Amino acid sequence: MTSKTLLPLHRRMLLEMGENIKMARLRRRLTTTQVAERANITRTTLYAIERGAETVSMGAYFSVLVALRLEHDILLLAKDDEFGRKLQDAELVVKKRAPKRKAEHEGK
Repeated sequence: MTSKTLLPLHRRMLLEMGENIKMARLRRRLTTTQVAERANITRTTLYAIERGAETVSMGAYFSVLVALRLEHDILLLAKDDEFGRKLQDAELVVKKRAPKRKAEHEGK
């Protein structure tokens, strides 16, 4: 399996997500040991998540969200897909009915 390098913008987004997770843990006054145990991951994996590591599985990130009672935040991902809707709307084909011809119908 080859790893892909993230663009700097995407890397910063992961770093911010990791920092948000760390701050949520600290606000709850939970230790890394407590969260790791509740998420059924190692403390090393939790440290990687809090650093926004791209090598950690989405499942591990989700387990931490569950441990922090933030699992519903995952439902916000791609919730408002503005770009996708624009693409979809651009490809919609609206079929128009041909106008009725009054003259043909009146004479019959």
